[in-house]
Amino acid sequence: MAEILRYEHVDITYNGFKAIKDVSFSVSEGEILGIVGESGSGKSTLIKAAMGLLGDSGLVTRGDIWYKGKNLPDLSASELCKLNGPELGMIFQYAGSSFCPIRTVGAQLYESMTEHKHISKEDFRILAFALLEKIGLRILDSYPFELSGGMQQRVGIAAAMLLNPSVLLADEPTSALDVSVQKQVVEEMLLVRRTFGTSIVLVTHNIGVIGAMADRVLVMRNGEMVEYGETRQVLEDPKEEYTKLLMSAVPRLRRV
Repeated sequence: MAEILRYEHVDITYNGFKAIKDVSFSVSEGEILGIVGESGSGKSTLIKAAMGLLGDSGLVTRGDIWYKGKNLPDLSASELCKLNGPELGMIFQYAGSSFCPIRTVGAQLYESMTEHKHISKEDFRILAFALLEKIGLRILDSYPFELSGGMQQRVGIAAAMLLNPSVLLADEPTSALDVSVQKQVVEEMLLVRRTFGTSIVLVTHNIGVIGAMADRVLVMRNGEMVEYGETRQVLEDPKEEYTKLLMSAVPRLRRV
């Protein structure tokens, strides 16, 4: 499979503090890469850097982040804006917090889509309905407060996929959910990969979710790489004590 995203010796700082130190990895087309580690390990910072979401204090100070021949840190804000959504999609930890409670889900998804693509409301409803049907939801005319946390998270996945991005960046998409709903969200993301061939970078502190989904895994601690390789190899024969501790602390989900 062809490579679609590559980090090369990336350092990231916040107000002079080095939060990410010399991190390198790649993602191939249709591959799921899991990034795992405890809170503060730099997992979310890594994927936010690709989309230019580090805020005013965050900066890639060394290295490159390549996407389809473009070095993302070198792009202007307007150039990144054109990529974010149609090329690079994001699922946030609390998808429900990004929805306005007094507007229907369909109205908000339509507004988001028209930021990047001209489409009539009729064509949008056909497209959105078909996509939501795949994950068992009929909620275009519902309000966010009418949805459970798990449903909101699944709508967040659908919202990210409306523009069919090549890479989906998922920031702790299951951490706020109970185990049964976590399994549903894992299954929806695997369906996205099967249906669209989407590459996924999944950030989580849960090694069980990584075991259920990822083809390869990157283990992070204090902004540094601890282990990186094929998921089965890393989970069944970890080389580092930190990885062994993560595995022993979190129950695994059955791979689906």
